[in-house]
Amino acid sequence: MKITHWRSRAGLLWLLAALGLVFAVTPVIAGSATGKSSERKLTEAATGTFEVLEAADQYTEARTAPADSIDPDAFSGAYAAANNLPLVGGSWDELTTKPYNSDAHGYRDPVWSNSGGGAGIVAGRMTALAVDGNTLYGGAADGGVWQRQNGTWSPLTDDAPSLSIGALAVDSAHALWVGTGEANTSSDSYAGIGVLYKASGSSNFVRVGGDELQNTTIGRIVFVNGYALAATSRGLYRHSIATTSGAWTPVLKQGIAPLPSSCSQSGGVSGNAFVSDVSVEPGTGNVDAVVGWRAGSNCNGFYRSTNGGQTFSYVTVNGSLNEGDLGRATIAWAANGSKIYAVVQSASMFNHPKTDFGGTLLQGVYASDNGFAGPWNKIAEWRNLANSGSALKLSKGYHPGVQAWYNQFLSVDPANANHVFLGLEEVFESTDGGAKWNAVGPYWNFGLPCSSGGLDNCPPTTHPDQHAVAFANGNVYVGNDGGVYSRGLNSTSPFGSLNTGLNTLQYYYADLGPVGGSDAIWGGLQDNGESLLLPGASTMVSPFGGDGGDTLVDHTDGNKAVVEYVDLDMALTTNGGVSSGAPGSNAFREISPSCFAFTYTPSPCDPGARFIAPFEPDSADPNHHWVAGGQYVWDNGTKGWDTTCSASACDWKPVYNTGAGHSITAIGVNQATYVAWCGPCNSAGFARGIATNYGGAWHALSLPAAFPNRFINAITVDPANPAHAYVVFNGFSRRWTNTFSAGEGHVWETTDGGASWADISGNLPDAPGDDIVLTASGKLVEASDIGVFVASAGQGAATTWSRFGTLPHASVNDLQLSPDGSYIIAATHGRGIWKITTP
Repeated sequence: MKITHWRSRAGLLWLLAALGLVFAVTPVIAGSATGKSSERKLTEAATGTFEVLEAADQYTEARTAPADSIDPDAFSGAYAAANNLPLVGGSWDELTTKPYNSDAHGYRDPVWSNSGGGAGIVAGRMTALAVDGNTLYGGAADGGVWQRQNGTWSPLTDDAPSLSIGALAVDSAHALWVGTGEANTSSDSYAGIGVLYKASGSSNFVRVGGDELQNTTIGRIVFVNGYALAATSRGLYRHSIATTSGAWTPVLKQGIAPLPSSCSQSGGVSGNAFVSDVSVEPGTGNVDAVVGWRAGSNCNGFYRSTNGGQTFSYVTVNGSLNEGDLGRATIAWAANGSKIYAVVQSASMFNHPKTDFGGTLLQGVYASDNGFAGPWNKIAEWRNLANSGSALKLSKGYHPGVQAWYNQFLSVDPANANHVFLGLEEVFESTDGGAKWNAVGPYWNFGLPCSSGGLDNCPPTTHPDQHAVAFANGNVYVGNDGGVYSRGLNSTSPFGSLNTGLNTLQYYYADLGPVGGSDAIWGGLQDNGESLLLPGASTMVSPFGGDGGDTLVDHTDGNKAVVEYVDLDMALTTNGGVSSGAPGSNAFREISPSCFAFTYTPSPCDPGARFIAPFEPDSADPNHHWVAGGQYVWDNGTKGWDTTCSASACDWKPVYNTGAGHSITAIGVNQATYVAWCGPCNSAGFARGIATNYGGAWHALSLPAAFPNRFINAITVDPANPAHAYVVFNGFSRRWTNTFSAGEGHVWETTDGGASWADISGNLPDAPGDDIVLTASGKLVEASDIGVFVASAGQGAATTWSRFGTLPHASVNDLQLSPDGSYIIAATHGRGIWKITTP
């Protein structure tokens, strides 16, 4: 396909800070060694909202700090600069095209694997769905728009300036409208470029309007009286569907009556009206909208238009729905107009510790038989949902709605006003208007009664964390953190996966090693564990569950890997993650020095590990010497694949303390070790530094005044010279921030162990940098949020960069050289893993 009439790509929720997604995370204090139960799966389900919020904080601050705001044109400028560079290297080849089976037999470690949970074939997070006849459209968090015809998925927007999708809608002329910018306010939600439009029968997309919706998120698009209405993070906007030209008109926004001039958002940046939903009242042309910022706002409330969405009035809500405690809310009308439903997240629960409210953020699910104003009757809350077959009933103090700020959908069967589907962490169904609910898509099958005779006795279920729903052709479709699932609308059969060929996996890291004459590829994923693609295999498998993180693979034996859950909770396997199923036959052993280790608490332990924390092998001795980082630098000596750790003894030893409140963000090792840290890591007092033991003793480096005061995302040490290292900066330069200290450049180099540094960014686009590798032939390959770039090493300030290969426009979070150095793999956060011949 071809994208025309666009000027810029999205910024990362610029990032989420512009929407108020910066939260303080209270660390666990290092304490004495204690034992823990091995009920990890229930604990993992329970950590829900707070774990995702921690990820949101940290993924965002890497791209914003030290600024508290980023110019909306920052990504636009970066893409313009990239497009002006020469292209070398040809196209990348997609590796992760095999179905990803999250339930594979043989990979069911009793502690660490989620295999057997029932989600089946999984994909990356799907945030929007729409149906037109026999065509199903899906929108991915950072994987673009896909269409499914005759059972086959195809990407439509790989070359679009934004692959972050928040809304899809098909108008009466069968044109597809795409709202870019994911509205779930999650850890890795990117803002968009507005609305794209594809006419029926066309393969080209054009942007609707001008820059009015630039760098917003869009959660819903609806049509009324010849106009489209877009619910965005900066208000509700209106545009004629007869043309793609002309500006979007704001109709419900701060400063436009009845809203005040500024929306004061608790926990966020003041100013914007976050419209969480909009709906058209059937048969009337009246429009209902919800301003629903998750942490509360003076603008939050219900609003109604009686003139097709041109102007709005505030609606005083009656009944049991507490409008004074309104967070994110979703509304859904019955097709005959007889009833309206709402699911409401509680702002007060969101803003208080989890212990205050029994592990849920759900205010309730409501129904009104008398229109948008009510009276609203509560038809569900966490207790009756938990008792409806929910797997979360079994979790330790956490219940349905624990992530209601992130997981929401609500929709009514077009043929039955009492047939309702509700999406939270799980999928719920009611056939009697909410009097009774059934968990028809449980979180997973672990612990459910059906599993007493073995997990294979349970029916399939959906992946957790629901975001989208659609009806068509007698089916219901749902989108969640694991892709797209469907079942018959009036069927009692379980949901089935539609994810084969939907290549939208969101990787943080990847690594590889030889198995059987080729390379096995491991990768840590957002909410999809650790994937493993073996040579010649027909499917990928998931030996390790949860949120995958950093990954280390033996470059002489791809069956040996160290993987990460979160917070530096590392686990090691030497047999490719294969489990026999016999009691005590774990495929992994935990080797974490973190205070967040699951099966034990080491003493001493590290209280300061990041959500995705780094660990690296020594390039001079990669099978024996490893270094990991939290607040402390941890060194395993030369234990390598024999590394062990427990409450009583641990091979990891703390060799350097970066300081209280600091967290290590990057590590590079070649005999000498270099570590980068931040702390505080957000805009309030942001600080960073580098420490090394080059020369013998550990010491903090004295960095030059011109050295950027930004988040350091990667350190690479020259394998031939431990005094020679490169650092990669995330975020944007001071040109795009309100902070002079952000400095300039994204790649800096030292040739004397950190005593001096030089900016070698040259003509490299000013975009968040993620990783860098140095090839044996002397080429530098840099990964960024806007693609991959290459330059010749040794040129200093005269370094000249080119675009390296053609990739879909997803963020490239990690690069790895193959064991023989002949090719490079790129782990993207939305379009899987790709490879290209080493330059």
